[in-house]
Amino acid sequence: MPPVYLIGGGRGDDAVRASHTPFVDAVAGKPIVAVVLDEGDGTDVERWSTSLTLAGAAEVRALVVSKQRPPRREDFEGAGGVFVAGGWTPGYHEALVGTDWLPPDVVYAGFSAGAAIAGRWAIVGGWRLGDLEICAEEAGEDLEPLTVLDGLGLVPFAVDVHATQWGTLTRLAHAVRGRLAPEGWALDEGTTLIYDGGRTRVEGIGVAYHLGGDLRLRIERAT
Repeated sequence: MPPVYLIGGGRGDDAVRASHTPFVDAVAGKPIVAVVLDEGDGTDVERWSTSLTLAGAAEVRALVVSKQRPPRREDFEGAGGVFVAGGWTPGYHEALVGTDWLPPDVVYAGFSAGAAIAGRWAIVGGWRLGDLEICAEEAGEDLEPLTVLDGLGLVPFAVDVHATQWGTLTRLAHAVRGRLAPEGWALDEGTTLIYDGGRTRVEGIGVAYHLGGDLRLRIERAT
């Protein structure tokens, strides 16, 4: 299985170049399919194509998906990479998890929502655990209770995103402490966690935070 690239978000050119370029380099000039959730008037295909081009991608094909129109294997014919974009995480989960759409030989990158659903355990949203506020309501993805579901299973841990920017490290901590996931990573914007056969490394301009089952915090940056 090729390495998996998990991007914590970010919009500025510097953040995009820093976080997207490792994935684009791994694809080595082959076409990339950008998987974008159909969010009605909020669907912005151009944003994702432009970001990948800024990072050096030679060819980007956009694929708009939904629960009614999930991706199919034939959508990725000839592609070297799959980039699952950001947006409404529950919608991406609904459209992408539970169907056998991802070819095993392509390089996967997930941005924000695309990173959150990549793990064996997917933190799809929520900002409360019982009567306790565990992160900002704005990070809840229209969900109130902390919600962890089965993910794509590409990496053996949970992933939360926009860690420093949205304060979601605390949400990850409650997910691990509450045994909703055995361990996880919270990723800053402009930051990529690369998982390759049991090994991880960090690229980009921010920080990646790891929480194990003992709740010990490890902080990693690009070297």
